[in-house]
Amino acid sequence: MDKEQVVQNVQAQLFLMQDLKYRDFHSSLMPTIDKKKVIGVRTPQLRQFAKSFGKTEEAQIFMQVLPHRYYEENNLHSLLIQQIRDYDQCLKEMERFLPHIDNWATCDMLSLNVVKKHLDQFIEVVYGWMQSDRTYTIRLGIGMLMRYYLDDRFQEEYAESVAKVQSQEYYVNMMRAWYFATALAKQYDKILPFLLEKRLDVWTHNKTIQKAVESYRITPKQKTYLKTLKIK
Repeated sequence: MDKEQVVQNVQAQLFLMQDLKYRDFHSSLMPTIDKKKVIGVRTPQLRQFAKSFGKTEEAQIFMQVLPHRYYEENNLHSLLIQQIRDYDQCLKEMERFLPHIDNWATCDMLSLNVVKKHLDQFIEVVYGWMQSDRTYTIRLGIGMLMRYYLDDRFQEEYAESVAKVQSQEYYVNMMRAWYFATALAKQYDKILPFLLEKRLDVWTHNKTIQKAVESYRITPKQKTYLKTLKIK
């Protein structure tokens, strides 16, 4: 089966799962994406499809085709990458795919469980992504730090690397704030100095506090104190 036929078959399957109301709602949350490129497939359905499709020869052919036409094709591609169990092969496919991530939702759904056994190596990859000039590559790097390096693997230098990221991009700075809000929930005493010493730009500083105050993982006492640190 040739590439074009595989892509057409995948698109046909995706349109069978289309939910127009969901498309309209979800599109409104992604201002960077043309609504015409969104089919409207709910994530649980897409995950279920990816689970079965990933076992086929067609899936390997589909992954060779970049860029994709539709938002859901990108999401499917990311879910197929997550199924790769070989660390080196997974990263190779990630590097091919990264330039084609063009929205926060595709970026944030990426989880790479295969890296859990290679975190000492993977941190260098994460740093490389954070030094990119592409918005969603930087965002993914910060997201990986948040996902895999905030618990027993946490080191203060990781938080410092996020603080040092300088960007005018909303979707980068929102992820930086999300990182620090999550870090406050998991490493409160080590992260609090970043706010006390005003080591973040004002927007990210205040957004971190806002998101932390909204978090159920931050205690009421901590929330009350964090509110006093907001920069006016």
